[in-house]
Amino acid sequence: MDFMAGEEQNTDLSFAKTAFALLFTVNLFNYIDRYILPAVFPLIQADLKISDTKLGLLASAFMLVYMLFAPLAGYAGDKWARPRLMAAASFVWSAATSLAGFAGSYPQLLLARSAVGIGEAGFVTVAQSYVAELFRPDRRARIMALFTLAIPVGSAVGYMLGGTIGAHYGWRAAFWVLGVPGALLALAVSLLPEPRLRLAASYAPPRGTEYSSLLKNRVFLACSFTQAAATFCVGGLSAWMPTYFVRYFNFDVAKASLVFGGMTVVSGIAGTWLGGWLGDYFLPRSRQSYYAVAAASLALAVPCALAGVFSADTKTALLFIFLAETFVFMHGGPMNAAIVKATAPNIRAMAFAANILIIHAFGDAVSPAVIGVISDAAGLRLAVAVCALALGIGAACAAFGGICEKTQEAASPDIARRGD
Repeated sequence: MDFMAGEEQNTDLSFAKTAFALLFTVNLFNYIDRYILPAVFPLIQADLKISDTKLGLLASAFMLVYMLFAPLAGYAGDKWARPRLMAAASFVWSAATSLAGFAGSYPQLLLARSAVGIGEAGFVTVAQSYVAELFRPDRRARIMALFTLAIPVGSAVGYMLGGTIGAHYGWRAAFWVLGVPGALLALAVSLLPEPRLRLAASYAPPRGTEYSSLLKNRVFLACSFTQAAATFCVGGLSAWMPTYFVRYFNFDVAKASLVFGGMTVVSGIAGTWLGGWLGDYFLPRSRQSYYAVAAASLALAVPCALAGVFSADTKTALLFIFLAETFVFMHGGPMNAAIVKATAPNIRAMAFAANILIIHAFGDAVSPAVIGVISDAAGLRLAVAVCALALGIGAACAAFGGICEKTQEAASPDIARRGD
């Protein structure tokens, strides 16, 4: 059902822009902290003397905690004041990041990175539903795309800062320095008001049982599994590409993080903005535009990724990896906007929580470790190629989502007539 239809915009535009800017900044540091880890993988491995499998488990453990805590955060976000929840979550993941620098052993580092997942799940789950209600529905793909720009920008900055600080001052210093800003920003987030569109007269407070209804929503599931397939690839490659550059391109740690970080930030900005713009641009012409953009972009990413992995020339490989990243990032804004469109305002935090659970359970909670296992057995190049093939599954899921929405509209013509 199209729950975007008929929603009134009751948020002051200047406040909306200010709140968005603040939450985007927090989200940016969220991803900076997350991607410090892969940037210093080689340094941690040398210091703690651990295998590729254990390195991959550091990233997978974070994602496991992140996805398991998300449903609790989603329920809390739909029931209680979201600004305070976002502030508390920001402080938790920032403190855990700093504590990782004090880890004296592999189990301690594993515990600290797992704790980061608790805070980040609490923030991301709640923030997406909050941001979705700040602007008009016809701008949602672009707004959600802009918010998710924190992923490529933050990950790129995390790679570059983590690699640079790690190379000069050690991997522990990277965690100490980059864990501080999020804790300070949490204070500002706690002062935000609650711009709820879910009026009590129209929408009842959630009881927690609404998760079962989301599992029956085919459009929601198609969006989530589209993102899961893309996240399997992106999460795995994000964890391993700096190491890949070190092994196959003979880069040092700082150069590998700088090059891959720079590629990620440029391709992420271009792809995310383009995907959100195209999704909104074609929406008046086709109500399935979000799905078409996601399906086409993920399908185009597959041959580019494989060409990049198997190219013998470094410059050619980097070009195709850049193109693959650009196409992959195009799906984010349209799919998040489609989830907002398909869910009621009183369960949107829960919808994004269930979305997080699905995309990470079937995505980057397992892919870094899978790549590590395949790499130990057959080499990192083959492991990366296998990971890239998941994008084809994502394209198929996005196309299926468009079919499901079109079928819903055919069954309920009043939804199609109402518009956005």
